[in-house]
Amino acid sequence: MPNANEDIPTALNQVQQRAVTQLLRVAPVADDLACRFQDAGFSLALVGGSVRDALLGRLGNDLDFTTDARPEDVLKIIRPWADSVWDVGIAFGTVGAQKDGYQIEVTTYRSEAYDRTSRKPEVSYGESIEEDLVRRDFTVNAMAVALPEKEFIDPHNGLEDLAARLLRTPGTPEESFSDDPLRMMRAARFAAQLDFEVAPEVVSAMKDMADRLEIVSAERVREELNKLILSAHPRKGLALLVDSGLAEQVIPELPALRLESDEHHRHKDVYEHSLTVLEQAIDLEENGPDLVLRLAALLHDIGKPRTRRFEKDGRVSFHHHEVVGAKMTKKRMTALKYSNEMIKDVSRLVELHLRFHGYGAGEWTDSAVRRYVRDAGPLLTRLHKLTRSDCTTRNKRKASALSHAYDGLEARIDQLKEQEELDSIRPDLNGNQIQEVLGVGPGPVIGQAYAFLLELRLENGPMDQGAAIAALKEWWATQE
Repeated sequence: MPNANEDIPTALNQVQQRAVTQLLRVAPVADDLACRFQDAGFSLALVGGSVRDALLGRLGNDLDFTTDARPEDVLKIIRPWADSVWDVGIAFGTVGAQKDGYQIEVTTYRSEAYDRTSRKPEVSYGESIEEDLVRRDFTVNAMAVALPEKEFIDPHNGLEDLAARLLRTPGTPEESFSDDPLRMMRAARFAAQLDFEVAPEVVSAMKDMADRLEIVSAERVREELNKLILSAHPRKGLALLVDSGLAEQVIPELPALRLESDEHHRHKDVYEHSLTVLEQAIDLEENGPDLVLRLAALLHDIGKPRTRRFEKDGRVSFHHHEVVGAKMTKKRMTALKYSNEMIKDVSRLVELHLRFHGYGAGEWTDSAVRRYVRDAGPLLTRLHKLTRSDCTTRNKRKASALSHAYDGLEARIDQLKEQEELDSIRPDLNGNQIQEVLGVGPGPVIGQAYAFLLELRLENGPMDQGAAIAALKEWWATQE
């Protein structure tokens, strides 16, 4: 895409050259499919995100097509040709297929619109590609390439907007967002994914119509939020959600972090801090975007507004905000219909994000290290990244000291892992052995004894069987 010194004509030439290269790569599959539609008396065009990505030089193996053929006709054409076919989206006019490594979707010309009481779009089929394109969300997604002749179709100047890195709607933003209110979230998502600016009139409509998002299902909202958070520039999209008022409908805990400033009680801007922690967590990712880590980074301080106190000495405190924040995280993620596993993991990270600081600058005991590893469990690596990301101080000496201290903790963990099985800490006696020593059968007392031995293991490290039996018998004597 162009930099500030490039003019639009130069940028247009560049994107067109990139598109030619990308389209030539997919031409064997795309042209073959188009000829089959043509032989059956129908039209076919590459459309939407595929054309946009081709112009950006980033077209992958997911190809979107549009056609005047009805879904049942699409199935007849595509089934003998594709490696596999699926029709889960056929109610919305979409047929999916796989061919030679390409994931293909063919959608009948259509329009989608919501009424003010429905959560589901009403699908009606269109008669022309122009009618289809005007119903698309943004001009950069309202371009098509008719196949096999490679005719470029751009009735809404999407190419110019792409070169200018601008998001506009084909019709008025109000009409577009009325058709599908989720498009307001897509504006923020595309801004984050593509690093584009959103046209002022689009932002204005987002602010005016934010409450329309209420009719969209939680599942669709969640998926858009995930795509935004997993994007290359999530801060940009999240800031737009907050500034437009959409965040109040989706994740109101985020704008609530913008605590009012107080000249007598100075404290870190929690909202800006949270976005910075998110960015720093992203920098620590090793194997691609990590949704659990990113959500935990974004939400780690959402308990602060509810726990803020002004102390007599002028300080501001947020006691137990990690516990409150974990509960708030669980509630919000449940409302957005996240999986139970993801809710559990993100909430746990929020709850543990201060654990490191709770030990102060002193030397960590072996017992403290064991408990830290035990409590983090399989989230330990993510907790390392979240804790390091949570340091946003501008004081270089303080930042260096915190980093050095955490280096020391990780070294201690590695050292103990070599000596003990930290990843699977268990008591030195199992349930059957406990029953045998105590001479009792299964029941609550076995769980109590197990918990006692686990605490002993965490505090003192591994014990030989004789010492464990002696300790268990001593404990048992106090229970009778």
